[in-house]
Amino acid sequence: MPDFLLNPHLDRARPYGPELQAILSLAGAREARATIREWQGYAPTPLRSMPALAREAGVAEILYKDEGKRFTLRSFKALGGAYAVDRLVAKSGREGLTVTCATDGNHGRAVAWGARRAGIRAVIYVHEGVSEGRAEAIRSYGAEVVREGFNYDASVRASAEAAARNGWQIVSDTSWPGYEDVPRDVMQGYATLAMEVEEQGGKPTHVFVQGGVGGIAAAVLSYRWEKFGSSRPKMIVVEPENAACLLASARAGTITNVTGDLETIIAGLACGEPSILAWTILDPGADAFLTVTDDDAAAAMRRLAEEGVVGGESGVAGLAGFRQVCGHPEWRAALGIDATSRILFYGTEGATDPAVYTAIVGRTPEEVEG
Repeated sequence: MPDFLLNPHLDRARPYGPELQAILSLAGAREARATIREWQGYAPTPLRSMPALAREAGVAEILYKDEGKRFTLRSFKALGGAYAVDRLVAKSGREGLTVTCATDGNHGRAVAWGARRAGIRAVIYVHEGVSEGRAEAIRSYGAEVVREGFNYDASVRASAEAAARNGWQIVSDTSWPGYEDVPRDVMQGYATLAMEVEEQGGKPTHVFVQGGVGGIAAAVLSYRWEKFGSSRPKMIVVEPENAACLLASARAGTITNVTGDLETIIAGLACGEPSILAWTILDPGADAFLTVTDDDAAAAMRRLAEEGVVGGESGVAGLAGFRQVCGHPEWRAALGIDATSRILFYGTEGATDPAVYTAIVGRTPEEVEG
């Protein structure tokens, strides 16, 4: 069953002070954007207005930031993993550098793409639940793919152990004690999303954003929190019901891992352990946490397809969460969503595995886009 929690530790009056700016900052976001916009093929991804969905939900506006055409990766992850690779090469040079990470698909593809751009080796770890289509997409960028671990968190540990044995550099989108600099760069790259939305005229009152380890949620929250303070939009973090480590952490009042079967079609969010850096920002800053089911995600994919938009399983999490809220009047009231509300979703991926997408939606990505 879906779960909903208003953040008991929310402090909207708290300034975005130096201790948080040391993790993510406006200055860092601008530096990342300046680098990324120089990459060949860079262009802001579309911010789609969806008036039919807004009418159905009884709100003023729905906006969908469509990352399905981000570079060649079909995902926002290029903004993080490849940017972190760039930073590593700038600091230490290319000679002898091998990068590694664990992935559910998209982050590993971004690191592999960044490594190919930089002319260095990449070894990417995937767990047993990652589709072969996503693994092959990583290989297509020249990376070596190692399948090890029963879930994402087990692959993270396998990647870290291999890095320690071989002298490789981990490029992870999650952080743990003693490993923070590279994940900070990854998240800082993600803030480009919030900057683009602002430049494209998006002025949301509510943002529904993916959970996972918390990286993208912390990135887009940090940008708006530092810039707008207590007048920032409300931030609702959406997770799969059986991998809701952020909601569990908020409920417990401390970082909390979830274990057991984390399998879900929302593969990019199948994470049981929060990033400590991301949680430092989300704990006092996110307004609410929400879970969705696989059926919710599949229904959201099909509804988007009716609008001619391709959204992957993880990319539609925000829309799936919003549709859940609309079905619970008490949740909707708690978030202050009414006819004047302007809702933003981050469509973080397109059809990153076209075969999986087609099986869920019943149409190929090409058929959906016409």
